[in-house]
Amino acid sequence: MSRALSLSLASRAARISSRRFATAVDNSYFAERQAVKEHAAHTADLWRKVSFFVCIPATIVCVAWVRNVEAEHAEHIEHIKAENGGELPETPAYDYLNKRGKPFPWGMNTLFFNPHSNKNLEEGAEE
Repeated sequence: MSRALSLSLASRAARISSRRFATAVDNSYFAERQAVKEHAAHTADLWRKVSFFVCIPATIVCVAWVRNVEAEHAEHIEHIKAENGGELPETPAYDYLNKRGKPFPWGMNTLFFNPHSNKNLEEGAEE
């Protein structure tokens, strides 16, 4: 019986020591996970504040600036039209402007042609 008792004590001691070791590993793992969660919460809070207090005001300032510049540009265009009898003056026909070696598959104008701001090259090709 003493041999059986010593085997049972030895196996019990082995289980207790292995449990303590596993518990120590598990505690450090959970502590590390908690630290990662806290860091993530602080970082998310930082970027939320950056978004609200930096990005949104910067966007509003940029929108106001662009609106002001575009209003000045439109006012200038209207001034030029008023000076020239209600129409914009003819753009000079420099050789290096709107040079096309061959037409695009859809015609002489680019894919992003805008008749209000670009010269219509279809009219020049017919001549």
